[in-house]
Amino acid sequence: MLDNYNLFLLICGTAFLFGALFPVIKKFAPISLPMIQVTFGLIMGYWWTSLSFLNPLESGVIIEKLTEIVVLVSLVGAGIKIDTPLTWKAWQPTLRLLLITMPIGIFAMAFLGYYAFGLSMAAAILLGACLAPTDPVLAASIQVGPPNTGNEDTPRFTLTSEAGLNDGLAFPFVYLAIKMAEAHQNGLRFDGKQLWAWFTHDVLWQIGMGVFIGVAVGKLLAKIIFSNRIKGTAISQSYVVIALTLLAYGFAEFANSYGFIAVFVAAFAFRRSETEHHYHEKLHDFAEQSEGLLMSLVLVTFGIFIGQGLQLDIELTWRVYIVSFIFLFLIRPIGGFIALTGLKLPFAEKNAIAVLGIRGIGTLYYLSYALNQNFFAESDAIKLWIVCSIVILISIFIHGLTAQKLLQLTPSSPKN
Repeated sequence: MLDNYNLFLLICGTAFLFGALFPVIKKFAPISLPMIQVTFGLIMGYWWTSLSFLNPLESGVIIEKLTEIVVLVSLVGAGIKIDTPLTWKAWQPTLRLLLITMPIGIFAMAFLGYYAFGLSMAAAILLGACLAPTDPVLAASIQVGPPNTGNEDTPRFTLTSEAGLNDGLAFPFVYLAIKMAEAHQNGLRFDGKQLWAWFTHDVLWQIGMGVFIGVAVGKLLAKIIFSNRIKGTAISQSYVVIALTLLAYGFAEFANSYGFIAVFVAAFAFRRSETEHHYHEKLHDFAEQSEGLLMSLVLVTFGIFIGQGLQLDIELTWRVYIVSFIFLFLIRPIGGFIALTGLKLPFAEKNAIAVLGIRGIGTLYYLSYALNQNFFAESDAIKLWIVCSIVILISIFIHGLTAQKLLQLTPSSPKN
């Protein structure tokens, strides 16, 4: 990779140019920016034969840390741009997606992983946990607009809040898979006692503490920034965004809780202070631009990885495609409709919310994080990377082509 460093910089520069010109490009073609960047990377990976193969099993730590940063920036951006206050009526669809749709996705995909691909039980649960969350990075195009713009209809708000929270809420199941794999590697049985310990610590404690730390950091930082002594002073939004992100994440991880939850909650708590202040818009702009640059780097690299796989004739069985389409076109939509049953929402809104569960960079983070613990067999790890990569690739193109059309059909869709 280092031998081709300058060429790689040129490729990344081209990808960033696509990002800059995308507002012009989308006027002529109904496509998304991730589609363009992944396609560009795929072409480069297929034809750039002098580049050494990007082996995810050997570069797991790099993938984990890079995708972790992208997700963190995306989460703080999602929390900052939500105008909707914390009320039961507004957040009920989100809670239903988190408590009903996501578990359905996890266990349905675990079932398919176990029986269709022959994964171990731990690896099958990991597959479900990696693919169940809606990605906050690639779902940015279907989320609410910047703060105080009014571009916040029910589908966009629900998908934004779901993407902000479900990344952290999927973590307990990632840990469940890791602990099951660890027990199996050590020749132990994962029994009821271990399951109870997982529930009390990884579910109750880590989620609860993550929320608490997020609220505390967000409110404290807002009190400082909007205090009478500081008001009117030119405070760099870049420092504030980074401080909000790293303080919430650092304190949460130090307290052995979920940093992803803490970051989103901290951003949302900060947003609920001085809600009409124009400073929120500045924070959002910096977070959005940072997210776009990092996303471009990851998507081009992901495309190169896919292109190399095609060039090297990595075996993709029909099961991979069938299961990927089943998950995206049946499991997520059905789970979404089940969760939204009983809510007084128009069918078009339920359809948009249920269908637009975009998979992406968060999946890469969870997978690399879990595999870096070295408790999973290599054969399972290879299958997991192949299935997750194909699901992400299909999701990028299918949702990239249909997302805006589905949202335009909803009654509450903003009319420009």
